[in-house]
Amino acid sequence: MSSALEELRRGFGGDVIEPGAAEYDAAARSVLVVGSPACVLRPGSIEDVQAAVKFAAGSGLALAVRGGGHAFPGFGTNDGGVVIDLGKLAGVEVVDADRHLVRIGGGATWGAVAAALAPHGLAISSGDTKSVGVGGLTLSGGIGWKVRKYGLALDNLVAAEVVTADGSVVRASTTENAELFWALRGGGGNFGIVTAFEFTAHPTTDIFFGRITFPAAEAATVLQGWAEYQRTAPEELTAIANCANPFAGGPEAPVELHVAFDGDDPDAAAAAIDPIRRLGTVLEDAVTLRPAAEILEDGMVPPPGIRILTRSGFVDKESVAEALRILAEVGTSERPPFIAVRSVGGAVARVPADATAYAHRQAELMIVTTVVGPEPVVEGARAGLDAIWARLAPHVSGAYANFLTTATDQDVEAVYPAATYQRLAAVKRQYDPGNLFAGNHNVRP
Repeated sequence: MSSALEELRRGFGGDVIEPGAAEYDAAARSVLVVGSPACVLRPGSIEDVQAAVKFAAGSGLALAVRGGGHAFPGFGTNDGGVVIDLGKLAGVEVVDADRHLVRIGGGATWGAVAAALAPHGLAISSGDTKSVGVGGLTLSGGIGWKVRKYGLALDNLVAAEVVTADGSVVRASTTENAELFWALRGGGGNFGIVTAFEFTAHPTTDIFFGRITFPAAEAATVLQGWAEYQRTAPEELTAIANCANPFAGGPEAPVELHVAFDGDDPDAAAAAIDPIRRLGTVLEDAVTLRPAAEILEDGMVPPPGIRILTRSGFVDKESVAEALRILAEVGTSERPPFIAVRSVGGAVARVPADATAYAHRQAELMIVTTVVGPEPVVEGARAGLDAIWARLAPHVSGAYANFLTTATDQDVEAVYPAATYQRLAAVKRQYDPGNLFAGNHNVRP
């Protein structure tokens, strides 16, 4: 290992960080998980990434690839293996202003992208957190505040530069390595390291954004009315419903409807948002006009000893009423998890189901439950959480890879339906037959 690292250092333009180095502790952890890798490599160029991949393949050690490092299962680090940290490859460049074509480095975060595009009056449909990496979010979906109008983050991807398991550099698009491009859009980090993404951005104005809250006792009527309204609401309106917020009272916490209207016309915004205001007794209305780049939140780094347990599922139209009835009941019961329900549909549903490896196009809602606390608290909540999802099981399907704490075979089966998985496995056999890129919701070759 040491001799191989010395060989790597000779031509490596980035950083090689080993245990004992001053920066090792920070480099060894991802946002949510503390690791103890044998070494952390921070490439400074695509040639460095190629060298790092070849080194990792030759070492026989487990490989973790880190973009933003927010993966709940801790994909951005490991114990005893190699970590390739893309943080130095974080450039954001508008390469064609007329076509709104943007090139983004594989280590960039969405906050940096939003800030870089704001002076150009542009935005990309992404997630909702500044420090989340472009790579991890995009490769598995990208459900954020513009999703109903502009689709998933991956729906706006037009090309990718990828270093594959043998150290080759390939370009993937609809006309070049098209099957790889299909797989990258939903298949996660299974097929290589994306060193650069090319997106089509869209012109943006300021956005009406904020929170409207209602009493917990009105959860059932508010949730049902909101979901029904979303079916006819303009696609400029995207919303997330939160219940049982542990920081606002748990089962007594207000129902929070976080809304984003993608436009700066106050009359159009009022016409779109007022039906939500009429759903119940409004306790707080904090919707204001804000710059699009400022609606992303800062990411939270949990203190030592705190664990996060998340689980997700999708709800199709026929199951919405019953799923929300269960969630409203759970949210006001004793010791509920934090519940978030995201509206999708719109532009997401207009993409054919087999056009990308993201396979949950027809869902109207996505449900996420989260438990946060010390290990005993999280473990103590697990049985209750399992019981909740057992009740939801007849009314939900699939799972969203970006909101899962684990990466078991059962999780992978939920993320990828059988036909999608089989197609992904064929692409995996071509580009990563040895399964070097296994630190993910793994598709075996």
